[in-house]
Amino acid sequence: MARFCTSCGSAMDDGAVFCSKCGKGAPGAAPTGATSVPAGAPVAGGLTDNVAGMLAYLFVPAIIFLVIEPYNRSRFIRFHAFQCLFLVIALTILHAVLWLIPFIGWTLSGLISLATLALVIVLMIKAYNGQMWKLPVIGDMAEKQANAI
Repeated sequence: MARFCTSCGSAMDDGAVFCSKCGKGAPGAAPTGATSVPAGAPVAGGLTDNVAGMLAYLFVPAIIFLVIEPYNRSRFIRFHAFQCLFLVIALTILHAVLWLIPFIGWTLSGLISLATLALVIVLMIKAYNGQMWKLPVIGDMAEKQANAI
């Protein structure tokens, strides 16, 4: 399973002790002379990155995580929050267009809502497992925004 730096969110090798991008310690790795923090322990804000990334797909927490520290400093959490926001915007536009088409559009809108529920569940599972699973187009935009901050 891929690991990500808790400081900058870059992908790390399984055996790496330090991030090759920012030089900070690996998740769960203790700095020299310090006691180790148990894996999955809450960060200063109270949630681990994977749990915050998962919760970001509930929309309101996505906005909160982009505003409140320490969550807005994690590239991993920012990616999932932006991907959620861009997905909501795209689906809102799609539903608005489909609702203008009587019967067929309304039916398609309902089917898309069911597919969206399944997609969000998959995205939440991927985030909980520490993966940055990118959706086509939306994922690239989210990654650019997560790296820009």
